[in-house]
Amino acid sequence: MALLALLLAALFLISLLLGRYPKPGFLSVNRLMGDPMAQTLILNLRLPRALVAIMLGMSLGTAGAVFQLIFNNPLVEPGFLGVSQGAAFGAALGIILGGGAWLVQGFAVGFAFLGLGGSYFLAQRARFGGWVLRLVMAGIVISAVFSSGLGVLKYIADPLSQLPEITFWLLGGLWSVTWVEVRSIILLVAAGMLIMLRMRWRLNILALEDEVAFSLGVAPGRERALILLSATAVTAAVVSVSGIVSWVGLIVPHIARRLFGADARFSLPGAALIGGCFVLVCDDLARTLLTGEIPLGIMTALLGAALFSWLMTRRSIKVR
Repeated sequence: MALLALLLAALFLISLLLGRYPKPGFLSVNRLMGDPMAQTLILNLRLPRALVAIMLGMSLGTAGAVFQLIFNNPLVEPGFLGVSQGAAFGAALGIILGGGAWLVQGFAVGFAFLGLGGSYFLAQRARFGGWVLRLVMAGIVISAVFSSGLGVLKYIADPLSQLPEITFWLLGGLWSVTWVEVRSIILLVAAGMLIMLRMRWRLNILALEDEVAFSLGVAPGRERALILLSATAVTAAVVSVSGIVSWVGLIVPHIARRLFGADARFSLPGAALIGGCFVLVCDDLARTLLTGEIPLGIMTALLGAALFSWLMTRRSIKVR
């Protein structure tokens, strides 16, 4: 864990110095100390972007670990309850309504929570199956509804202005991040992460059947709802700024369990650190590999799929 923390700190410093000013490569410390433009670049562009990248990776990695533990399914990720699809629909609606960044971000957060609420509401009224099965099925239905709505919005969007903006938002990226976006999400992310990390001891019990968890002194319904709400909150907050960034919430918990085991006391903070490192590396590659910036969602999907393929072929891998 300490080595991962040091690696995250080193990658953070590298991200601040890596870029295309004054030429592709690393910005030297001597140049930074004597160049006011380089200082402005670091403070106003690279620093907030690196901070949001860390928050994005930590939030999605931790939320993915929480979802996989609670639902006892190694293939779920933070958006499977309609959260990501709801955020995408809300952002597209904000773009079509002609709102600024605040309206797009607000709609993304609002519809992300609406997706979770719709899944919970539908699961409560399902007539068959256990609670976990009903919630998963409800999430599939709500995701399909929002995906259909997103398709309608893309169809009616202005193809010259609104449709490209929606498309780029769906691809994910941090190219427009400033201190405004950092301030808008940091409190919600900090609160949600704190709740999940403080409750990581309880997650081992919440992963059991309700009767067993109740016999061990846990109120499974109330505590699951609290931690799921926290995971949804951090996911909605970071997705509203970055757009849809896939594979982080799926692959990072697998890597954390490989390093730390299935015990949530260790795998949850491990997932947070690994997620921060993973997104920082992907963002650095996205903005430096080519002359034009590669969307972050494409880079995380590419590296995430490669890592997942590697993990699948390793005989020693153990997943829940």
